[in-house]
Amino acid sequence: MVVYIDLIFAANLLIDGVLLWLTSWLVKHKVSWWRLTLSALAGALYVVMMFVPELSFLYTFLVKFGLSVLMIWIAFGFRSLQSYLRAFGAFYIINFAAAGGIIGVHYLLQSSGDLWKGMIFTSSGGQAYRLKIGFWFVLALLPLVLLLFKLIQSSRRHREQLDSYIGEVTVEIDGVSVTCPGLLDTGNRLSDPLTRIPVMVMEASLWEGHLPASWKGRLTQTGADTLVLETDGQSFAWQDRVRLVPYRGVNRGASFMLALKPDKVRIELGGDTFCSTRVLIGLDGGTLSGDGAYRAVIHPDLTHKESAPEAPADKVMG
Repeated sequence: MVVYIDLIFAANLLIDGVLLWLTSWLVKHKVSWWRLTLSALAGALYVVMMFVPELSFLYTFLVKFGLSVLMIWIAFGFRSLQSYLRAFGAFYIINFAAAGGIIGVHYLLQSSGDLWKGMIFTSSGGQAYRLKIGFWFVLALLPLVLLLFKLIQSSRRHREQLDSYIGEVTVEIDGVSVTCPGLLDTGNRLSDPLTRIPVMVMEASLWEGHLPASWKGRLTQTGADTLVLETDGQSFAWQDRVRLVPYRGVNRGASFMLALKPDKVRIELGGDTFCSTRVLIGLDGGTLSGDGAYRAVIHPDLTHKESAPEAPADKVMG
């Protein structure tokens, strides 16, 4: 069998470099290219040593573990024990994820005949499986597995950042209480132009059972002023709470949004609770979040400390 050492060396140099770069991205630690190259070079040289019979004693767990310690030290240095262990753990997590992904795809593509061919029965009656994965298969699949890992991690980070701005919103109108997750939009400046009352947008479907039946499915298609005129004279318990708020959407001209005047709005965000009565609830006929992460958009003025944090229940207000 012909073994191309130079090809194996180049492939492992590239693989180790990608793994180290992904580790630096995961721990948010910038690494200079020469450190990353030296670290990957150490890993690639170790693989080449495996083909030297006199150095076969280096192919042990302790040496492998020591090599990974050395590679992380070369790439990231040693600022503190905590940062070093974080990079060390991330490096192993990425390696295990890559190896697991490759093995998983390998099994997925195998037929039952391939599985039986790789199975070995021992003299003691036990079973073992001989895993054979081609070099080119690993080289072709590894970038895809690592790309998938990076995309998943990016999505998780984005969701974590989003979660820090999501709180629980409770709106009370005439004895009716509706609770849903709400996103704090720090750039939201929607308010009634006359009274300067902030507007918190909610999905109209949350109030569907309490709105006129003629409004169903028409909030995104029919003008808000038209819907209000249609309800004139009809039996609608919250008729006196309806407001029209002018606004200008992205790539759209001036329009009106239907809004309701609530009795009270309660927001729980970041461990704090805010209550306000000076607010309007704008009704959006669509879906605010595609994955349902939030169903309301919180106006930033409603979460100011000086506005109206909820007082403890046992505190008597004089």
